[in-house]
Amino acid sequence: MAKLHAAAFAPERGWSAAEFSDLLASPHIFCVTRPGGFALVRTVADEAELLTLAVSCQNRRRGIADALMAEWMASAHAKTAFLEVAADNHAARALYARHGFAETGRRDNYYKRPDQSAVDAVLMQAALTRGQSGIIPPCPSKTG
Repeated sequence: MAKLHAAAFAPERGWSAAEFSDLLASPHIFCVTRPGGFALVRTVADEAELLTLAVSCQNRRRGIADALMAEWMASAHAKTAFLEVAADNHAARALYARHGFAETGRRDNYYKRPDQSAVDAVLMQAALTRGQSGIIPPCPSKTG
């Protein structure tokens, strides 16, 4: 997961294997995987937060992100989904909008870029059909 995440988010810093390991140890974390991509979600009470979604560069534009979004949103045992995304990540914002997310706020200058510039975080939220599939997919055991 760490290698795919690093490649998907380059030149930004991807999450380390240790960070994934710590997250995956939580009972509130679940993930959805597809060859070439994954979505990591934290569900607490009636809220599901998309922590990250990564698709390898060579697998982009093949519907993997759409499939990951649809599956986690159908699987989450929650009423509301939320996430944050960089304001300049137009492809991700369009993906989230296609899945019913709407902007609910901003965090000014939240993401620091390698060149020391900053970009806002856009906060987004969507309603969920509470765990309609009834399946919580297992997370992979390897974090590297």
